[in-house]
Amino acid sequence: MDTHIIDTSTCPVCGASNRCTLADPRTVDQACWCFTVAIDPEVLAALPEAVRGQACLCPQCAGVEAKRRDAS
Repeated sequence: MDTHIIDTSTCPVCGASNRCTLADPRTVDQACWCFTVAIDPEVLAALPEAVRGQACLCPQCAGVEAKRRDAS
């Protein structure tokens, strides 16, 4: 049995805060930042099976920050 507990407030790739509003009881009624961006399906597919769908990526690991920098 896997007893590893996923921390839903941290990115499963780098361990930084994922800024997920759904993981924070104070902001659970607000839409998460990831609801308004497109995350490359290849980025999601590269995640280990054990963490898929368990916690949000942070904007950097999701590739969102790089896209914003490129657009500026």
